[in-house]
Amino acid sequence: MRKTLTRPLSATHLLPPHNSRPLRPFNNGRSPPQTSKPVSTSHFCCNPRWVFTTSLPPPEWVEPFYDISDVVANSKQLEPSPWVNQILKLLDNSPNMELNLDDYCHKFLIKLSPNFVAFVLRSVTLHEKPDIALRFFYWAGKQRNYAHNIECYVALIDILSVSGDSDRIRNVFGEFKGMVFVMTVSGANSFIKSFGNLGMVEELLWVWRRMKENAIEPSLYTYNFLLNGLVNSMFVKSAERVFEVMEGGKIGPDVVTFNTMIKGYCKSGKTQKAMEKFRAMEARNVDPDKITYMTLMQACYSEGDFDTCLGLYHEMEEKDLEIPPHAYSLVIGGLCKDGKAVEGYTVFEDMIRKGSKANVAIYTSLIDSYAKGGNMEEAIKLFERMKNEGFGPDEVTYGVIVNGLCKSGRLEEAMEYFDFCKSNRVAVNAMFYSSLIDGLGKAGRVEEAGELFEEMVEKECPRDSYCYNALIDALAKCGKMDEALALFKRMEDEGCDQTVYTYTILISGLFRERRNEEALKLWDTMIDNGITPSAASFRALSTGLCLSGKVARACKILDELAPMGVIPETAFEDMINVLCKAGRIEQACKLADGIVDRGREIPGRVRTVLINALRKAGNADLAMKLMHSKIGIGYDRMGSFKRRVKFQILMNS
Repeated sequence: MRKTLTRPLSATHLLPPHNSRPLRPFNNGRSPPQTSKPVSTSHFCCNPRWVFTTSLPPPEWVEPFYDISDVVANSKQLEPSPWVNQILKLLDNSPNMELNLDDYCHKFLIKLSPNFVAFVLRSVTLHEKPDIALRFFYWAGKQRNYAHNIECYVALIDILSVSGDSDRIRNVFGEFKGMVFVMTVSGANSFIKSFGNLGMVEELLWVWRRMKENAIEPSLYTYNFLLNGLVNSMFVKSAERVFEVMEGGKIGPDVVTFNTMIKGYCKSGKTQKAMEKFRAMEARNVDPDKITYMTLMQACYSEGDFDTCLGLYHEMEEKDLEIPPHAYSLVIGGLCKDGKAVEGYTVFEDMIRKGSKANVAIYTSLIDSYAKGGNMEEAIKLFERMKNEGFGPDEVTYGVIVNGLCKSGRLEEAMEYFDFCKSNRVAVNAMFYSSLIDGLGKAGRVEEAGELFEEMVEKECPRDSYCYNALIDALAKCGKMDEALALFKRMEDEGCDQTVYTYTILISGLFRERRNEEALKLWDTMIDNGITPSAASFRALSTGLCLSGKVARACKILDELAPMGVIPETAFEDMINVLCKAGRIEQACKLADGIVDRGREIPGRVRTVLINALRKAGNADLAMKLMHSKIGIGYDRMGSFKRRVKFQILMNS
């Protein structure tokens, strides 16, 4: 007959099963016996520590480590409890996951402590599995006599922040705020990091206030994540105030602090302030790093300030900082956009010499710059080098080559590249077609241009305004205005944007055909449709009106443009040039007088414009006569009155 137990077997003395063998108790959390032999009954009888009972012991809390004393300081040295791996295996996101956890804990008479739950949530296994982490968190919270601690919430919000799920974070954090917790340094820093990265300012400031209430001094780490959160949410003014506090406090800003503020200024379009902050780093003995320079270079590039971008690149070189590939892309791209292909190529060679690899985008920028500069030979040479170095040209690169060949009149070569792309499954986009249509149109091959335009429908390539404008321009220049106007109407029917360039082409073409009233009507339609005229569109209109003897009408329309904010700087100069070129010197002089009388320009400048216009028109005699006279700048006395010598005197003398 068995003896009755006086002491129950503790659940914490059990190990999770590794196979189907019966469980064996072991003492004080030490490793279980390594032998696989069954333990005899006599062993239990003679060992007073082992006593049997007929009732089950109550479930006991398990911790993530055997010895949980000083766990924060020594967790890296301690070996996790075997329970951890067993629980992690059950977190499989299956429909029965919670049920399996219930069965397992009931079978082994255990409950998971808050420390255990927080440890599991911090595991690498759950780092990118927010759904499983959330399910486990809520399952653990339903254990009897259980309450999550602050570390559980910290670990879960950290996981959710990786996925960027701000809605679920707000729900979890809302629960956290409804509970009574003493804020900890590590918890506050982690919250601020998570909320800062996501730009959740309201939650960020709540944590900041709780830190103050709990007398927790912010560290540099805390300040930097607070600034990052404010900047990410575009609260740049608030970030400035935090920065000022740091400058006047015990914890001064470091390079990360400066980089965050510079990022904020650049994102809000205040590049000048970003540059001032950059220069202020030197005064505080804070060395800028490559992130500082990259942020500023990207902002300058976006604003078209390529000179400053290049200057920052040279500073990086002088300070022997690592220059990332993207920095080279910005500098080379900026120089190429500025039409400085040779300078861009020099930086390109420096990049190769320093061991950095080129990419398709850099090659394409250089090829495009050389092509636009009219140096197609160098562009083709770079294109071949690119292929030889193993870089496969994409549709943008081929588009640049085709456009360059079309602009330089090498249409047959452009068509060969076009056919090659179609045969080799290179995406042929609207840029290809617009380049070819424009090139063929300018070469007078309008029918071929029209065939390509219709081919776009067959190839299911959407036609944009560039394609329409290229064909409309070709038709207008070869005198097919009715076809051009029909295409303009078709453009409207297909929902393609009619740009100011579209109207400029048609207005110019209608004036060439002496269809002046139609041209003026089209101008009014453009204004009515809310399209702001450009200097080129007014030049087309004023040229047509001047040549048809309606100079006053052109001046009246010019006056109407001023309230719209459109003030073409060279409008009068262009009109005088047109009149002189057409031999209408008297009208040019009358216009010059009108400009001066209405205070539009100073007489000296108008005089210079008219002299140059006469010379360009081949009327050197009148130009010399005007140059050696007092016309425009001299005065005649009529009794007590002094009157300026008018330009019209030139034709009467």
